[in-house]
Amino acid sequence: MIPLVYDQVNGWGIDDEFFLTLLKKINVKTIADLGCGTGRLTTHFAKAGYQITAIDPNEEAIEYAKNKQHSSEVTWIVGDSTNLQTNTYETVIMTANVAQVFLTEESWEKVVADAFRALKPGGHFIFDTRNPLVKVWEEWEKDTTPDLATDLLNGEPLEIWTQYEGLANDVFTFYETVKRKHTEEVVIHEKMQLKFRTQEAIYESLKRAGFSQVQIYGDWEFNQATSKTKSFIFHSIK
Repeated sequence: MIPLVYDQVNGWGIDDEFFLTLLKKINVKTIADLGCGTGRLTTHFAKAGYQITAIDPNEEAIEYAKNKQHSSEVTWIVGDSTNLQTNTYETVIMTANVAQVFLTEESWEKVVADAFRALKPGGHFIFDTRNPLVKVWEEWEKDTTPDLATDLLNGEPLEIWTQYEGLANDVFTFYETVKRKHTEEVVIHEKMQLKFRTQEAIYESLKRAGFSQVQIYGDWEFNQATSKTKSFIFHSIK
């Protein structure tokens, strides 16, 4: 994630609507938004009246988040899942495929365990992730055009170029470069990696952590996911 341009290239979508609808359905009040990034969705949770603790290791992203409407209603923490308080929240939520940034099984198991620890009995752990069987990276690699954005400080147009290294050991590696459109000056260049875990592997990790119920929705509808589902939404109950 590059905070400078993240909000500009990730507009409001059906995933955001789904999360808000699901939270309303389960009728909770206290939420920990883990991996909140720039607070693009977090502040909508706050606007809807939820009591939010938002956590992300990217200090720059948190600073962007603090400048948004309703940000004063959120408790912002620069940190990770270890900062979750024990037996405190009715819901721990991770949006925007944050679940895929945990590249090792040790790091993933730690996040799941921390979420379980942080939830009150009967609490909900909600997150989304992509289905590796669909091989979405093959579509990504076909797109050779830059995304466009604007430097909010001076109004200068920016281009975001993506270069793909490919998939190895279920980890997809790519690089994002932000350039000034008129001069081609490189503003930011970052390596990014995503882990593609199977539906079965994630399910088993949740059960091992102690979650009693695990529902898996598919493609932003309240229907059971299938092998052809592009996006999984996991809803686990402690």
